[in-house]
Amino acid sequence: MLGHAQSTNASLAGRITDPANALIVDARVAAICAVTNVRYEAVTNGSGEYNFTNLPPNSYRLEIQKSGFKKVVKPDVILHVQDALRIDLQLTLGDVSETVMVESGASLVNTESATVSTVVNHTFVDNIPLNGRSFQTLINLTPGVVVTPSTFNDQGQFSVNGQRADANYFMVDGVSANFGVTGFIAMMQSASGALPALSASGGTNSLVSVDAMQEFRIQTSSFAPEFGRTPGGQISIATRSGTNAFHGSLFEYFRNDVLDAKDWFVNAAGLPKPQERLNDFGGVLGGPIIRDKTFFFFSYEGQRLRQPSSLQTVVPDSQARQQAPATMRPYLNAFPVANGPALGGGAALFNAGFSNPSSLDAYSIRIDHSLRSKLNVFGRYNFSPSNFDQRGPFFSSGRVLSAVNSLSSSVHTGTVGLTHIISPEMSNEVRANYSNQRVGTKFFLDDFGGAVPVPDSILFPSGVSSANGLSESERRICYVVVGALLVAVFVADQDLPC
Repeated sequence: MLGHAQSTNASLAGRITDPANALIVDARVAAICAVTNVRYEAVTNGSGEYNFTNLPPNSYRLEIQKSGFKKVVKPDVILHVQDALRIDLQLTLGDVSETVMVESGASLVNTESATVSTVVNHTFVDNIPLNGRSFQTLINLTPGVVVTPSTFNDQGQFSVNGQRADANYFMVDGVSANFGVTGFIAMMQSASGALPALSASGGTNSLVSVDAMQEFRIQTSSFAPEFGRTPGGQISIATRSGTNAFHGSLFEYFRNDVLDAKDWFVNAAGLPKPQERLNDFGGVLGGPIIRDKTFFFFSYEGQRLRQPSSLQTVVPDSQARQQAPATMRPYLNAFPVANGPALGGGAALFNAGFSNPSSLDAYSIRIDHSLRSKLNVFGRYNFSPSNFDQRGPFFSSGRVLSAVNSLSSSVHTGTVGLTHIISPEMSNEVRANYSNQRVGTKFFLDDFGGAVPVPDSILFPSGVSSANGLSESERRICYVVVGALLVAVFVADQDLPC
């Protein structure tokens, strides 16, 4: 069970008076969702106050009725994630069959919280270009947020008001999204669940695709004690739900090296242009299952990326390979074949252009159901597999371009929630969540640049192979460590730049 301040829902309160500013008791107040027609009802108390404690973020229409007074309707009441707003209204004497439309008035004011926060809604996201279709860049627009480098020991991506990068707390639909792990051998900060479950390439698409996100609020200071688990930014994300009308869209964003100039370093080395490809595609579909009661929303996003890179490394020259002892030769042959000038001491340069591939698939389905005006339930399931391959990972003092670090991630999240408005002053909100992220990493050698991977027969004793010896990840780590140590020897002996 979550306290109100941890919920993504909003609250709305106010006072109803007559033309003489006298309080009106027992006036019926209804907040009607503009896109689903789901009604939330309340009655003014002895102080003329009404209170809606748990309204999902959306656009609402307020209707106030009392015998002896004209009906008052105020449309376009926009509630954002975790809003706590107040609207005071005045009824006019007359027949209840007459309606007064309140098109304007005092601006909505947050009277219950001193939190410093920023809201980013779906309309804003739709109208701004996002690199990689991930909302990290929108978080960076918030005052007090500073981008930090992601390193082995510091895996967070941004700092809020000077706090550590792993001190930020993510929530999706009111439940924690801080359960991520990383593919590093040592888990470091992620061991305590201090990081969100990002995709293999570090994007938030694995949590919520931007096309499935309704809006999010990031609180940067003065937030409520309910957020005391971490002192950094508090990011609350609300996902989209279906409406009474069927709506859907398809999209694709792309980049292609055909539209780009050749990289200067690739051109100077006389190398072919490495591929650059980005295809981000998908779509959404939402609508009613039972009008005014049950709704669904489905989204899919696929991302295929080939990121170009060029690198110059030191490898054994042909003479060193030929003169090396037979037992050493397979390890030297595991390096790419030199295509640059000799550097002396058995070393030569190898220049290469290549592309690192990555992919993502993000599936999400949400169902909302209104049991009655004071009882609503929803369920959401998200599945996001992703992978990323990096050629020439950093090890020791050198990089081996025939070595590849392959990282894969699979994120499953399932959330169900129930909101029960017990009385105008009391509500009960329950969330249950299942979260699972599996991360795998492996290192292996391939034949890039004419390299010959070290065979199992050299690394394992008779009768044992990579299939039944060390685990896959351990075997591939051995390959790269061997290669990295050889590079370190070359650089240390020759004092050459790598």
